[in-house]
Amino acid sequence: MKPRHDYRRSAIPLGPTARLLLGLGSLAGLAAFIWPLIIPAAPTAVQHASDAPYVFALLVPLVLGLILAQVADGGLDAKALALLGVLAAVNALARPLGAGVNGLETVSFLLIVAGRVFGPGFGFALGCLSLFASALLTAGVGPWLPFQMLAFGWIGLFAGLLPDRCFGRPLRGWPETAMLVTYGIISAYLFGALMNLWFWPFVTGPSLGDASLAYIPGGQLLENLHRFVVYSLVTSTALWDTGRALTDTIGLIILGPPVLGMLRRSARRAQFDPVVEFDPVVK
Repeated sequence: MKPRHDYRRSAIPLGPTARLLLGLGSLAGLAAFIWPLIIPAAPTAVQHASDAPYVFALLVPLVLGLILAQVADGGLDAKALALLGVLAAVNALARPLGAGVNGLETVSFLLIVAGRVFGPGFGFALGCLSLFASALLTAGVGPWLPFQMLAFGWIGLFAGLLPDRCFGRPLRGWPETAMLVTYGIISAYLFGALMNLWFWPFVTGPSLGDASLAYIPGGQLLENLHRFVVYSLVTSTALWDTGRALTDTIGLIILGPPVLGMLRRSARRAQFDPVVEFDPVVK
C-alpha cells in the first residue's frame, strides 16, 4: 500500500443542493444590484427603501438553507458550525476597527483565507453572517445591509472557487499567496463598484455635484454604464477602493500564510478533510 495525498479544493465541499441554492441566490442578488440599469428607477432620499426588505427576506432563508444543505450533505457538522460562528464573531468584532474608513477594511482578509480553506459555501455564509452580526453590534442596520451582506458573501464564495492546482501541482507557499493577493486586489475594486451601484441610481444630479455623472432613468444601458464607471473612478477608486486593496494586500502577505496554515491544521484535526488515502500497489 502506498499513501496518496488528496489535495481537495476545500475542507468542506459543496453538495448539489448547496450549489443550486448558491447559484440561484447569487443570480437573484445580482439582479437586486443591477435592476435600475434595466428598469427605470426614480431618485429617492432613502436608497433601495422599497426593495431592501425583499432582498433581506431572500438572503436570510438562503444562508440558512445553505447551512442546512451542507449539514444534510455531510459537509458541515457541529465542529464546522462552531468554527463558522467563531470566525463570524471575530470578523464582526474586527469590522468596527476599520468599517471601510478611508479604504481601511478589516473583514475581507478573513473571508478570503477562510473561503480558500473551507470552500465557497462556508465563505459565503461567513461573509453574510459577519456583516449581519457587525450591523447588530454597531447599530448599522439599514437598507444597505442586505447588499453589503451579499457583496461580502461573494468575496468568500469566489475565494473558495479559486483553483487549487497549477500545471498539475498543488498551489501552496508563495504562488498561493500571490494568487490570493491578486484576488484580494480585484475583489476590493469590484466590491467598491458594487456598493457604488447600490446607491448611485437613486442620487440626483445636483447631489453628485455634476449632472453629467448622474443616472438617467430609462436611459440607454451603455450611457448609464459609462456615467457609472466615470463616477466610480472620480469618487472612490483612487482613495477608497485602492485603500481597501492595499489593506487586503498587506494582510494577505503578512498574515495570510500563518492563518492559512492554522485553519488547515484546524480542518485536519477536526477531520473535515481526510488528507491521506491508500491505493493498492499494482506489481
